Amino acid sequence: MNRNEFARRRKTLMRMVGEDGIAIMPSAPVRTRSRDVEYRFRQDSDFYYLTGFGEPDAVAVLAPGRDNGEYVLFCRERDKNKEQWDGSRAGPGGAVEQYGADDAFPIDDIDDILPGILETRGCVYYTMGAYSDFDHRLTEWVKSLKNRESSGVHTPHEFVALDHVLHDMRLYKSRAEISAMRKAARIAVKAHARAMQQVRPGMYEYEVEAEYIHEFRRHDATISYAPIVGAGANTCTLHYIDNRAELRDGDLLLVDAGCEFDYYASDVTRTMPVNGRFTPEQRAVYEIVLEAQLAAIDKTVKGNHWNDPHDAAVRVITKGLKKIGLLDGTLPRLIKDQSYREFFMHRTGHWIGMDVHDVGDYKVGDEWRLLEPGMVTTVEPGIYISASRKVPARFRNIGVRIEDDVAVTSKGPDVLSKGLAKDPDDVEKQMAA
Repeated sequence: MNRNEFARRRKTLMRMVGEDGIAIMPSAPVRTRSRDVEYRFRQDSDFYYLTGFGEPDAVAVLAPGRDNGEYVLFCRERDKNKEQWDGSRAGPGGAVEQYGADDAFPIDDIDDILPGILETRGCVYYTMGAYSDFDHRLTEWVKSLKNRESSGVHTPHEFVALDHVLHDMRLYKSRAEISAMRKAARIAVKAHARAMQQVRPGMYEYEVEAEYIHEFRRHDATISYAPIVGAGANTCTLHYIDNRAELRDGDLLLVDAGCEFDYYASDVTRTMPVNGRFTPEQRAVYEIVLEAQLAAIDKTVKGNHWNDPHDAAVRVITKGLKKIGLLDGTLPRLIKDQSYREFFMHRTGHWIGMDVHDVGDYKVGDEWRLLEPGMVTTVEPGIYISASRKVPARFRNIGVRIEDDVAVTSKGPDVLSKGLAKDPDDVEKQMAA
């Protein structure tokens, strides 16, 4: 993502904030994994969306109309000794030269400088509750200013939820964002294709997981969430992440795995027979899910409601379960009673972007949101028939989910993860290649 993209976003937000407002965003903190070992740092998505700045211990401030610069970045100073251990830092100079800040200061000086900027503003845009330590610092700054009101000091009189405004911006992806997401999806496609060719009875789920991680890192990507690699009965656990069981002949394998490239995520799921051939029952269930997914993708178009793809998938799945004898009753009644939820208990998709389960409201008021160009969603219907269900034994422990990432465009759905086998015959061919 180039500097112009971040600058455009900041200008858009500052128009919303207005010259009486100020937007304040702290970076993500470094978090400890155990003792003195830290988790790999990943910048807060909102912070990165506006700054492109990937370091911790930073605060971004947008103050529209400020004479000395509207975009102020507080960050760590350069430190030769610390950089020897932890890598290079931009420092205030780099914040201006490399990241487009109008003005920059050492983070240690924030208590002396930021209250003075706050003093000129009536409305503070801030996401309360994300970082409690900074919540406290900000309220203390405002409190200290209010204590000086009698001497003529101007103080903020209103707090506005920054995340509500910013998340609506993030819901609509630019061309540059779609490009990054398409890259992430293509890498995920390569990883799934690689795994399909490697899977065989006797492997372990973690070995399959390793194939994905290998392919992600080969293309400068990281996992965007803990991969779900479930075989046999584990296909029926929606968020199974143990990934330790053996792959057995005759079982299905469900893999839900995506990657993050340039801060943008992919989320792709495929289901495959461990031995390379679907049983008749597995194929029957698989074909229902595939038909449901294709019907849902067809509904992922401009002007439809967010819920329309889900309704389409529900209808196909309910009809299919009735056809193979797992549901009994009239189709309208089964749908109205949500009888399908015994086997399909989740939504058909979610927003995706910088976060796997990305930001943005699904309803406006009490109405489902209309789909518009720039929105990107997953489409992922599934059927899960655990051993505890009262169904014929031949259907038990069959779990199938098929998932792709789909962008809404003015010309129809754009499947970012296209090119990966999902027709059952194509899956078998891919596994035999």
